[in-house]
Amino acid sequence: MDFNNTLKRFENELLNSVIPFWENHCVDHQYGGYFTMLDRDGSVYDTGKYMWMQWRIVYMFATLYMEYKVEKWLDIARQGYDFLYRHGRLPDGSYYFQLNRQGEPAMAPFSIFSDCFAAMGAAAMYQATGEEKYKIEAESAMNSYIRRIPNPKGKWEKALPGKGQRLALGSYMILANLGCVMSECLKTTTFDQETDLAVRTVMDKFWNEDLQVLFENVNPDGSFDLDSCEGRFINPGHGLESMWFVLQYAEKQGDRKLIERACRYIDGQFKFGIDKTYGGIFYFMDALGKPHLELQHDMKLWWPHNEALIAALFAYRLSGDRKFLDYFQQIDEWTWAHFPDPEYGEWFGYLNRRGEPTHLLKGGKWKTFFHVPRCLLICKRQLQLLQK
Repeated sequence: MDFNNTLKRFENELLNSVIPFWENHCVDHQYGGYFTMLDRDGSVYDTGKYMWMQWRIVYMFATLYMEYKVEKWLDIARQGYDFLYRHGRLPDGSYYFQLNRQGEPAMAPFSIFSDCFAAMGAAAMYQATGEEKYKIEAESAMNSYIRRIPNPKGKWEKALPGKGQRLALGSYMILANLGCVMSECLKTTTFDQETDLAVRTVMDKFWNEDLQVLFENVNPDGSFDLDSCEGRFINPGHGLESMWFVLQYAEKQGDRKLIERACRYIDGQFKFGIDKTYGGIFYFMDALGKPHLELQHDMKLWWPHNEALIAALFAYRLSGDRKFLDYFQQIDEWTWAHFPDPEYGEWFGYLNRRGEPTHLLKGGKWKTFFHVPRCLLICKRQLQLLQK
């Protein structure tokens, strides 16, 4: 494999397609914050401002500023932060789920991931600027996220006791990554204990050794419920994303055993999640192959492929095992053949199982300036390391 040409392809897509699309279309110059509901050509089709999507843009533009030192990218991140902090923050440090265009609360703070991405965005702003206010807010939002994990939705939880409790992979994998972001951006050890616990929880409780796959939901004691759709729920992209978070952590700790174990889990996720008929990575799956409640389960979405590319490169670089390079090349070929939009730039997000676009939008309630640029940037960095 020619690492240099692959690197150039990823960086060219980042700098000349993905960043310009969002730079030109996402900034709300009148009220602040960002438009994320962008049609194929970048036109705005809805002005709602969802916190996950907004804070992810702050994080990415601040991160890209540090990589390339383009001053206007920091300006884009700064104005977004100012809008979100001013309008989106509650007195207890949590964040609403949605604001309207003007910044008025539109949806209650029922999701702890609003706090999660606020922490990420503020941390990146601190690393980019050194301004203390960003560090203070990063630590506040991080503490809010950690505080809410045992009861994520709080008074907005609609489930009743009969439903039973679960541990969710998403909460712990995100904490594992957040801890690394806090450590890197803030130069702090404050959250090291929580980060280590999150990594151990992901590795020890969600992996099913018999089925060789990571589950999304497990019982509080780490046992598996194979009698319900929720219990059998597998999200291959989430599993791969969680494992490159773990590899990131393990490399910093110099923990070879953890690296080997995470690579084994990545291998299992690829074997389970690859569509052997049409290629690409399935969105949702059932651990036992039973019917899935989500009608979009067999679709091919942008972000699982982004995370698969990162995980494969991380695993190959840290293990040297050729099979991970093979996984990377397989997913890379499928991804670049189906997701990028050569006419308007950026990537399609939603494809059917065969790889044909079902939606032409470039941004929405769940897709924003995050997974694609993060993938392109991190893969570029991994490929640079592989060249050395």
